[in-house]
Parts: sequence; C-alpha cells; structure tokens
Amino acid sequence: MSQFREWGVELIKKAATDLPADVESALKRSRDSEVPGSTAQNVLDNILTNIALARAESTPLCQDTGLVNFFVTAPSGTDFEALKGDLIAATREATKRGYLRPNVVQALTGKNTGDNVGENLPYFLFEVGQGPEIIVNVMLKGGGSENVGAQYRLPDARINAGRDLQGVERAMIDAVFNAQGFGCAPGVLGVCIGGDRAGSFMGAKKQLLRPIDDVNPDPELAAFEARLVEQCNKLGIGPMGFGGKNSVLAAKVGWLHRHTACFYVSLTYMCWANRRAKLIVADGKATIV
Repeated sequence: MSQFREWGVELIKKAATDLPADVESALKRSRDSEVPGSTAQNVLDNILTNIALARAESTPLCQDTGLVNFFVTAPSGTDFEALKGDLIAATREATKRGYLRPNVVQALTGKNTGDNVGENLPYFLFEVGQGPEIIVNVMLKGGGSENVGAQYRLPDARINAGRDLQGVERAMIDAVFNAQGFGCAPGVLGVCIGGDRAGSFMGAKKQLLRPIDDVNPDPELAAFEARLVEQCNKLGIGPMGFGGKNSVLAAKVGWLHRHTACFYVSLTYMCWANRRAKLIVADGKATIV
C-alpha cells in the first residue's frame, strides 16, 4: 500500500474512533449544565463514556459510521486523480479493518457494495490551494443526521419567514423542531444562506468543518449563530430527544451569492458524533489532527 493510502486509512480511523476535542468539550459543558440526575444528564454521561471507550479501544464511536466525505485542497499541478484513487483505496481498507461499517448500497436494489465505495461515493470536493501542502479533511456523516437535513425556499408563508435573517432563523428553528431527537441531539447546525439548490446544501456541509468554538469572522453572522443556538435550545428537545436544556451544541452559518429570484436556506445537521479529522502533508511528512 502506498504511503498516502496508509495515511488515508489512519485519517479515517481517527475520524471514526476519536471525537475532536472541541466537540467533546462542548458535550461536557452541556452535561454540566443539565439538571443533576436528570435523564438529559444521564444521556450525556453515557455519550461521554462511549467517547472515552471508543478512543481507548480504537473502535467506532457509533455503529453507523456514515458516508465518507473528503474535502481536498492541494497545490496547482497536483495529480488529483491519483489522490482520489488513493483515498478510495483507503476507504476500502478502512472498511476491511473494521473502522467503517459497510453502508453504501445500490439506490434501487439496496445491494450493499461491501466496501463503502459506489457511484459518487466516497464524496470528493477538490480545491486548488495557495500553499505547498496537501490538506485532506474527512467527514463521516451518519444516516440519521442526514435524514433530518432540510432546505427552505424563502419567503415561506407556512412559517411566516421572509427573505432576511429573521426568516432564516424561523426556518432553522422549524427544521430543528421537526428533527426532534431523530438527529441524535445535541447536534451541530451547518447552515448556508443563498446559492442554488445543490450549492446551498454543499455550503451548509462545509460549515460543519469549522471547530465548535470558533467565531464567525462576520460579526453579524457571529451574533446570529449565538442567537440561533439559544433559540433552538429553548425548544427543550434535549439530548436524544428526551428533553433538556441542550438540543444544539453550535450553529455554523455561511452564505453564497444567489439568483435574484431565489432565496434558499439549507441545513445540514450533524449528530453529537461530529466526526471529522484533517490530514496535512508537507515536505513528505504527514500530520493528522
């Protein structure tokens, strides 16, 4: 196996078995804020125990290891096809080693490919970077959280949402309310305002690569993210839908230019098992974080 393929396997293993520190810290804060002895606190205690065991035993955090999403940034002149081939091979090997459950099936027959590789899967997004390093972000997206994603076309008279941030807020609160506990709360909201239908969903998914505790560089959106978390947590859905103070860990919001006649708002919901990892290759050496 090539060096890059093995790095890819280790990258997937990291994402599947070792929850990022920022996510774990957010879950601990949520646990401490719940009523002592409540169901919500007990659920979060179990989640935190699960995180520790998965890390210690190098076993998947969740039985649904999701679909594999790669976001690759590399210098101009990079052989992207070779990179793609190595990461596909890494996905197959990670499945063989038990870091991933076989989740990919043929759309109509439901036949499992057995290796998490299929038409347009794993998913790849390639971008040309300015620096000399190769950066690969991987995200594992489970079916439960994917099922509760949503897209709204504003204005929406049903929820009295106009083409402004207040309308976006109403749409996202509606989506979180409809999700209830089926997205394995407390989750993270990846939100994109604008774009076309397809681009809006991808913009929302890319927001999930941001750390839980980062601050949006746009002051208006930073304030909006904080307000959205506050309002969603007032719904009282709580961990796994059992009620409580913490339904959402964070909201990450971005925007894209749009057609003058269109105003889409997309939500990509990520469960508490916010599985992501990053591979940085520079001067022939790899770092995985």
